Amino acid sequence: MTVVVCAGDEFISSDLLARALADAGVEAEFRRIDTPWPTEPFGALDGVREAAGDPARLAELVRGADALVTHLAPLTAEVLDAGRGTLRVVGVTRGGPVNVDLPAATAAGTLVVHLPGRNLGAVAEFCVGTMICAMRGLPAAAAELAAGRWDAAGFRYERTGLELRAATVGLVGLGAVGLRVAELLRGFGSRVLAHDPYASAEDAERVGVQLVDLPELLGASDVVSLHARLTPETKQMIDAAALAAMRPGSVLVNTARGELVDTRALDAALETGHLRAAVLDVFDPEPPAPDDPLPRRPQVFATPHLAGASRQVAEESAARIGAEVAKVLAGGRPANCANPELLPA
Repeated sequence: MTVVVCAGDEFISSDLLARALADAGVEAEFRRIDTPWPTEPFGALDGVREAAGDPARLAELVRGADALVTHLAPLTAEVLDAGRGTLRVVGVTRGGPVNVDLPAATAAGTLVVHLPGRNLGAVAEFCVGTMICAMRGLPAAAAELAAGRWDAAGFRYERTGLELRAATVGLVGLGAVGLRVAELLRGFGSRVLAHDPYASAEDAERVGVQLVDLPELLGASDVVSLHARLTPETKQMIDAAALAAMRPGSVLVNTARGELVDTRALDAALETGHLRAAVLDVFDPEPPAPDDPLPRRPQVFATPHLAGASRQVAEESAARIGAEVAKVLAGGRPANCANPELLPA
């Protein structure tokens, strides 16, 4: 009998994972465990980051298992070593398997499959929706009304904002999420620029995006939306100089990683009024410190890393990873493997 460990949480539960595997044709003994994320935050532990759960408990469940599917469980060296000899595949319902010790998985002979772009629809909708809110000054207006103040001055010409059809939007990063944002913006009639050294010219043309260098994008955009991966080269790429290069009165949207932005420089740009507003779904550190001034600013639409949270993301991610793991168990090749050197030639 095939044995599969389903390590879920409060977003993608072990029951949802087990149902997806069964729907994909996997007949197995399902060992289930759930962690209280997001009620309790994830963190880094034992060589992995953005993970939630007890590695020792997971190691007990993995012994003798053929597969493991999870969203955030900590696939540490301890866990992967416990599955050595039987654990053929780990399926992670995330764009990148950052909760997996990849060298340890490879050493144990365990394939790691994942889901690039798994939440692109939710994140793209969040970006476009919050762009509209920030350009029109809605977060600050809503805060005023919640405090009992009717701010009719929002109709003064100098305080009104642009509609998307009149805006130039700059996308820093044109991967799966950036491309989907560009597709949505076409429906509004926005002019869309993008900076991405690795972008496909064909993809950019398909979605009506003009590829430019970063200085041109910053100087020409009414909204700058970040979709770049965090690397040593992109860390704090939006620094004081980049913010100064942005159009006066423009908006910054960050749903990628908090470390892409120099937060002190951003706070200063908002304080001086150089930027009209910012949308921040990610922070550095995360969660932000209690005395971080950015979430308390009326010009900032701050949310606790919720851009990718939707029922469709949970349900479709479970279904996709179930199908991928079923494929591997049946001897097939997965679509996205983080350690492809383990695949047959």
